[in-house]
Amino acid sequence: MIKKNLFILLFIFINCLLIGKNVRDYSEIINLTEQKYRSIKDYEVDLEISVKIPAFRMPKKKYKVFFKQPNKIKLKTKGFGLLPKTGIFTSPLENFDNLKNMKIMGQNPNVKKDNIIIHGDLIVDSLALDMPNEYAKLTFKPTVEVSIDTNNWVITNVTTKIDTLKLIEINNKYELIKNTYFMPIESKVEYYVKDARLTKWINRDLNAVMGSEENFEFNNDIVRGFIQVQYFNYKINKGIDDKIFKE
Repeated sequence: MIKKNLFILLFIFINCLLIGKNVRDYSEIINLTEQKYRSIKDYEVDLEISVKIPAFRMPKKKYKVFFKQPNKIKLKTKGFGLLPKTGIFTSPLENFDNLKNMKIMGQNPNVKKDNIIIHGDLIVDSLALDMPNEYAKLTFKPTVEVSIDTNNWVITNVTTKIDTLKLIEINNKYELIKNTYFMPIESKVEYYVKDARLTKWINRDLNAVMGSEENFEFNNDIVRGFIQVQYFNYKINKGIDDKIFKE
């Protein structure tokens, strides 16, 4: 009986060790995702961006974007325009710097098998928000869930919430380019706006896409809006002259 109990305890102990080796710390996951992002030295890509918000339509905007590590970006487009500030051309490490109290979430049946979700509290000071007083700032506590594909080490989804109310959701779709590089081919940014404090934050992204300073008024109902980014004609790691970024 004693031998049997010892065997059971030994079996449990070994399994705990094996499980412990398979469970990664969130910082390791972030670093592996950052390494994958940094493995692409430079690229050129065509973008097509469309925006849909209530009572407003705009034609699709086309861009040519040049990117070179660590943070050089050049945009070419007909007419005036900027890229939406949704983290598309910022590194995973920069995006996670806006979070605190991070942890890996437990298994979620709605998440793909090879995806891991990192949950964190959004640092309010990192947002372009006007708070009426310190109390409002303390009670405004958005959280963020970041889903990472651990096969390809890319971010597939970012969801920002207050309690259970969804504010912003970003979904990224990837494909293998030239049988070598796993790159985004589509990003969808979806806004759900009800809190008046968020209007400046949302206006910032919408004005960036449209190249205007229009102030969008949101009523008391939840406003749902979309920004869709599609990526075409990648040229990856071909070398880009620094002069392009100085033009």
